[in-house]
Amino acid sequence: MNANASASAPLHTEIDILHVVGSRFAAADPLDEVLRRVVTLVAEVMKCDSCFVYALEGDALVLRASLNPHPEVVGRLKLRMGEGITGWVAEHMQPVAVSENAFQDPRFQRFNELPEDRYEAFLSVPVLCRRRLVGVINVQHRVKHAYSARDVRLISTLGFLVGAEIEMARLESESNRLFKKLEFRKTLERAKGILQRQLGVSEEEAYLTLQRQSRQRRKPMKEVAEAILLSEEVKRRPGK
Repeated sequence: MNANASASAPLHTEIDILHVVGSRFAAADPLDEVLRRVVTLVAEVMKCDSCFVYALEGDALVLRASLNPHPEVVGRLKLRMGEGITGWVAEHMQPVAVSENAFQDPRFQRFNELPEDRYEAFLSVPVLCRRRLVGVINVQHRVKHAYSARDVRLISTLGFLVGAEIEMARLESESNRLFKKLEFRKTLERAKGILQRQLGVSEEEAYLTLQRQSRQRRKPMKEVAEAILLSEEVKRRPGK
């Protein structure tokens, strides 16, 4: 049986689940793809009505993946450490299982954008990597549902297994962001140098010129700077 077939087969035992985790998270993927796979896997295991994955970004928990489509809040909804059941789980790095009337728990935080807030049962588990919090997995059922010790242990284990993958994907995303930022700064510095030579202005005046062109043309400063570099390259070609 190949990895794809096993990934789509029903999950009955812990061995099945471990095999699926190994097959689905073998390749390095972007963070959003990793989190989508986490949500799908948890839903298969728990037969739940909702699953959220929050990722720790700085000092906030950001909703990054949802079993049910919520494009208006995924990537935007943020929780502080200690806020709601999710924030409590993150702060204490301990799971919380509420079998009914989860919305009456004193730690519960309601969000009008999420209809899942009216669901009865709630299981929240920390996602750890080397004993460091990287996120939280939330599982919800519409009706009363008793989460067994096995359920809590199983999702906790999944949290441990995918924690390293989430952290690696997050670091990769951060690395790409920093690389793009560095490339932008290099482009900006070269464009400023060209303007300084062409216009006989200071570095600050060259920067202000780029800013002004960006506003007037309604284009990102990066595009304006790249256009200046391209123009300079075109000017030099005939003389080569």
